[in-house]
Amino acid sequence: MVNHTVKAYDRELDTLERLIAEMGGIAEKMVVDAVDALAAADTVLAHQVVATDPRLDALQREVEDLAVMTIAKRQPVAVDLRELIGAIRVAGDLERVGDLAKNIAKRTIKIGAESRVPRAIVGLRHMNEVATELMKDVLDAYAQRDVERAREVWERDVDLDALEDSVFRDLLTHMMEDPRNISFCAHLLFCSKNIERIGDHATNIAETVVYLVTGQPMPTERPRGPQETDVDVEAAGGDA
Repeated sequence: MVNHTVKAYDRELDTLERLIAEMGGIAEKMVVDAVDALAAADTVLAHQVVATDPRLDALQREVEDLAVMTIAKRQPVAVDLRELIGAIRVAGDLERVGDLAKNIAKRTIKIGAESRVPRAIVGLRHMNEVATELMKDVLDAYAQRDVERAREVWERDVDLDALEDSVFRDLLTHMMEDPRNISFCAHLLFCSKNIERIGDHATNIAETVVYLVTGQPMPTERPRGPQETDVDVEAAGGDA
């Protein structure tokens, strides 16, 4: 990051970096805890995830307020302006990741102890491992302004899409095997979509990193899995 003659400007940018890092840590933990709660039918942990979300929302508002104030006061151009716009974008994506983790936690609370097909959780845990790895890597890329690492995250999102397709087919099989599984597996379908969307927000952050450093956008078409369409199933099941 460039050092500026006005030291207060550097302090404002440093504060934005700190807030984004705090948001990233909270969002990552929410995602891990949400799926752990789902796998263990742990409604206490699920409630904790839901209760954490307002903190993430407050941090996003703090980032936006500080970035807008800095733009108004400093009238930045070029890379400085991209730094501030990038902070607003990343904060928005991290807040949305928190909402998706909260949605998973809320479904855990609804399901309760109704875990009819424990093996159906295995695919979701694998998806979550990939999603959290993408989040960790892209946040490191943002902190280090590492364009190549950001591009790698952008390209690896197809792995998560492929896993979601596999989980979808597996859950459909469980539902056809026994109609009593339908309600439980339907909840898991929405959870898998939420995890897939977390990967999409990781690619959004990757695109922001590339734009921030180079001033150039990524391709308009993001990588897609074999069965992905433009229909956002999450809209039908999310309650953020």
